[in-house]
Amino acid sequence: MNITVLGAGSWGTTLAILLAEKGHQVTLWSHNPEKAARLAAERENKEYVPNARFPDTLSVCADILKASSGKDFIVVATPAQKVRETLSKLTSLDLSRTIIVNVSKGIEISTGYRMSEVTKDVLPQLSHRQIAALYGPSHAEEVIEKHPTAVVASSLDEQTAEKVQEAFFTPMFRVYVNTDLIGVEVAGSVKNVMALAAGAVDGIGYGDNAKAALITRGLAELSRLGLKLGANPMTFAGLAGIGDLVVTCSSRHSRNRYVGEQIGKGRKLDDVLQEVKMVTEGVYTTKAVVELARKLNVEMPITQGVYDVLFNHKSPKEAVIELMTRIPKYENQ
Repeated sequence: MNITVLGAGSWGTTLAILLAEKGHQVTLWSHNPEKAARLAAERENKEYVPNARFPDTLSVCADILKASSGKDFIVVATPAQKVRETLSKLTSLDLSRTIIVNVSKGIEISTGYRMSEVTKDVLPQLSHRQIAALYGPSHAEEVIEKHPTAVVASSLDEQTAEKVQEAFFTPMFRVYVNTDLIGVEVAGSVKNVMALAAGAVDGIGYGDNAKAALITRGLAELSRLGLKLGANPMTFAGLAGIGDLVVTCSSRHSRNRYVGEQIGKGRKLDDVLQEVKMVTEGVYTTKAVVELARKLNVEMPITQGVYDVLFNHKSPKEAVIELMTRIPKYENQ
């Protein structure tokens, strides 16, 4: 297949290499012409994916129209808050035979849209059969090392999800089909907010009990939002739900967990973000989810607590005390 990956960060580069190694003709697009030229010359992304050589079937391009014209798949791997801007550059193309696969995880701040909704909003000519997502517990650092990884290909159209599955499936990158696009996108986005909270738990110095409670109640929280939006509850027990939530809240590779940990240790958000090279999606998604939950009247106390710590100068310990001393409830409420 002929595939373009938009975004030459760690995840975009890793997926481009994976697809090229499988035998697809892959174009990796970078918005920065100097970076694109460097990647093309060096045949690796030393900044984000060191020691991973580009296969011969992988080319690099800074011209998004040239990179995206006439493709079977366009994989969108830019930061979530940049997806609209990136896709708006494709409005002049004939995309009638192209499937857009979002691998960016987040909720757009300005609209509260999931990435599939942003895609449809920017490119209204696309049918639901042309929009998909690839989500799940999949740190780039482990995928590039060919550690066993399992993810879900999701689309409202089952055949589209199966096409994505076929395109990405390798012996060490197992892809399942899931047609609950709403649930997959909500889970894959809100889990980054919970990872910030989990990191703060680590930074404060709390133990396993606190982390287990945070993950479990975080799952309940993101499930409430997903169900309100029409998701299938079974999705949250799957790879895009509990799978991605556990790995993002626990892994040393998780940028969101790391940022939360540093804040839990008393550092300022701006200082931590300046230190981290790559975009920390959870920080931006927290803003979007708080507003979406308010609009839909969905109770999300952990998300609100994370928001207050990030943007209202509340101390992490104070936020934990507020969560722990809320009115006693039944677990399934």
